[in-house]
Amino acid sequence: MRRQRSKVHPAASQPRPDRELPRAGGDPFGTPAKLPSPTLCGDCGAVYRKGRWTWGKAPESAQRHRCPACRRVAEQYPAGLVWLEGSYVPLHREELENRIRHVEERERREHPLVRVMWLRETRQGGLEVATTDARLARGIGSALRRAHRGELETVASESSNLLRVYWRRDAA
Repeated sequence: MRRQRSKVHPAASQPRPDRELPRAGGDPFGTPAKLPSPTLCGDCGAVYRKGRWTWGKAPESAQRHRCPACRRVAEQYPAGLVWLEGSYVPLHREELENRIRHVEERERREHPLVRVMWLRETRQGGLEVATTDARLARGIGSALRRAHRGELETVASESSNLLRVYWRRDAA
C-alpha cells in the first residue's frame, strides 16, 4: 500500500520555489541545462552530443559553446590541485612530469573535459599541478604513489569544489 502525504502537512500548503536546473554535481562550471545536439567547443574542438562532451566531428551548422574545461582554463579556476614536495622532486623532475603527462593523456583520450591546466615549479623546488577535474588530480596522486612510492594525502573541500592532493617523498 502506498503512503500518501497528509493534506494538513505543513509542506503540502507551501508553494515550491522556482528552482534552476542543478549543475553537474554542484559544479559552478557544469553545464546548467542540456545544450542543443551537436554543440562544438570553439576552443578545444570537443563536441556535445546526447548530453555529454566527447571527441569527434561536428557539422558546420553546429552551435558553438565553450565547454566547462575551457571555461575553467580561461578563468584559471582548477577543480584539483596536486603538490609534489620533498627532496626527491628536483632530482626526478623529468620522470615525475612524464608520469603526470602520461596520466593526463590516457584520461583525455576518453574524457575531453579532463586536462592539466598548468604544471609549474614552486618556491620550495616542488611542483604544482592544476587540473580541470578532481578525478584527474586523484589519479595523478595515485599514479605517483604507485610508481615512485612516497606519502599521499587527499583533502576535499565541498565548499569550494576543489580537491587538494599532496604527494611527498624525500630522497633516500
